[in-house]
Amino acid sequence: MSRPKPDTIVTNAKARRDYEILETYEAGIVLRGTEVKALRAGRGQIADAFAKIEKGEAWLHNVHIDEYNFGNRNNHVPKAARKLLLHRNEIRRLLEAATKKGNTLLPLSLFWKDNRVKVSLAVGRGKQQFDKREDLKKRDCDRDLKQALSHRV
Repeated sequence: MSRPKPDTIVTNAKARRDYEILETYEAGIVLRGTEVKALRAGRGQIADAFAKIEKGEAWLHNVHIDEYNFGNRNNHVPKAARKLLLHRNEIRRLLEAATKKGNTLLPLSLFWKDNRVKVSLAVGRGKQQFDKREDLKKRDCDRDLKQALSHRV
């Protein structure tokens, strides 16, 4: 039996375009109540987000979660750094991968899993301009081929 696809909250469209994805991890994220309610309303953005390993802990920076409309004075800070929940060996592997030249840690998406918010975290290597052009050419060729095969009698 196949597992249902998790409900995606937001995705990072720039990530797959600008980076070659080497590895992906699923991580939990520490959020306050108003942050969760704002994400339920779909009010988040991770386009400029990145992750760092600091003092043995993984942190997610530049994630913008809008303030909850019905929140009170205890509402959250929209651009605060948020802690990621990973096992110690996963953090160690991420640190090793991130310290290699040209690699970075970036979130691909925020999604719901078992009523909790999870982050799809990736180790990526930046693409050069010609790599991006090659990907576009390959995608166009695949689309044309698929279209030609579908119209064939």
